This record gives sequence, structure tokens and C-alpha cells, in this order.
Amino acid sequence: MGCRFGALVFRRPFRGNGVHGISGKAAEVQSEVRPASTRAPVQKGNVAEISDFQPPVDSHFDWVGPPDRFSNLRCIKFYIPKNESKLEWKLRKLRIDTQKWNQKFWSNQNISFNKEKEAFIYSRLKAKGLGLRDEEGRKNILVAEEMAEFYKEFLNTNYKKHMNYNKEPHLKEILQR
Repeated sequence: MGCRFGALVFRRPFRGNGVHGISGKAAEVQSEVRPASTRAPVQKGNVAEISDFQPPVDSHFDWVGPPDRFSNLRCIKFYIPKNESKLEWKLRKLRIDTQKWNQKFWSNQNISFNKEKEAFIYSRLKAKGLGLRDEEGRKNILVAEEMAEFYKEFLNTNYKKHMNYNKEPHLKEILQR
């Protein structure tokens, strides 16, 4: 699992003094179509990997790729200034580590969610005496109320995992002080 940079790549100006280098104005985000990389995403078991795509040497922007097919997160290739200070390097490294951590968590979470959802749908359809498809080949579906049961159960089952996900960045910050 990894981030891929296909034909559409977003770029945004590097801002050394903003939160994560991003200004508050969404209008400053520019997009352009550029051929990026022909390499397919790398998948090694359940380990999330960030693409090794490198933007052009003369670029002064962070490059944002399309959503990853597993995590739904957009991978970012961070701009590296020529005279990067130790503090800038530390911030960039922290951002890269955070991106990898988020990528891994949401890839695993979404894969688990989809597997459990498919199993739930299959078991409910089977209980009704239905298959996954009807006689005409259309996909059989469950009504919203039935799916709400699954969503509630999934959220309850994964409550601690989500709480730990929300707490972990704060704990890392406290431990690094």
C-alpha cells in the first residue's frame, strides 16, 4: 500500500512560517496536470509505504498526490529548501513521520472496515435467502436501517482504537519534550 503520484499532481507554495507550511487560504493551492511517475504503488503485506516519486529539482512547492486507494489520504512530497535549517529539517521529518503513521492507520482501518462490511452484507443477504446478485446480475443491497446496525457495531467495536489514534500524537509530543 502506498501513495501514488499519477498524472494529476497538486502543488502548493512552501510556507516556512505557517502551520505545517500551509497558509490559511485555500485559493493559493494551485493545480496543474503533469506526468508524474509510471511506478505503481508498492505493497508489502500490511505495511503502508509512501511513494518514492521525486518532484522536479527546480520545484519550490509541496506536491500533493491523488487519494491513496487504501487510506483515502493524499500523500505529500514536501519541498526541501536548499539551505534547510536544522529546525526546518526537524519539522519536515515530523511531518513525514506523521504522514506515514496516518497512512498506515487509515489503510489498515479502511481495509478492516470494508472486509467487515462485506461479511455483514453477505450474512444478512444469506439470512434472507438471497445471493450477492439477483437473477438479472444486479447487486443486492441492504436498506439503510440494516446498514446503520453495522456502522454502529463497527464504531463501538473500534472505539478504543479511534480514541488511541486521537491521543497518540499528543502522547508523542509530551514524550519528546
